[in-house]
Amino acid sequence: MDFPIAFGFAPGPMEMLIVGIIAVLLFGKRLPEVGRSLGKGIVEFKKGIRGIEDEIHAATYSSPSSASSSAKHTSTDVDDYMEATAPKFEPPTSEPKKD
Repeated sequence: MDFPIAFGFAPGPMEMLIVGIIAVLLFGKRLPEVGRSLGKGIVEFKKGIRGIEDEIHAATYSSPSSASSSAKHTSTDVDDYMEATAPKFEPPTSEPKKD
């Protein structure tokens, strides 16, 4: 069963054999230790991703009352900011000059 890893490329049995040979040549006796640490790293990465997904899910599907109250506060904050920074419009006092 081939699973695409990157860019639609699915490694076949020959590619996996070559990767295995290179791993044995590079790591030798330390190969089990390297594999173990790589596995732990992957598990930690997946836990981190799962935590982020849980936070996004909780924020997305939170109760509507808390979401609407935070939205009301945000809109008033933006209005206050716009009033404070927007220049006042002053109409011209004279007619436009013709060249």
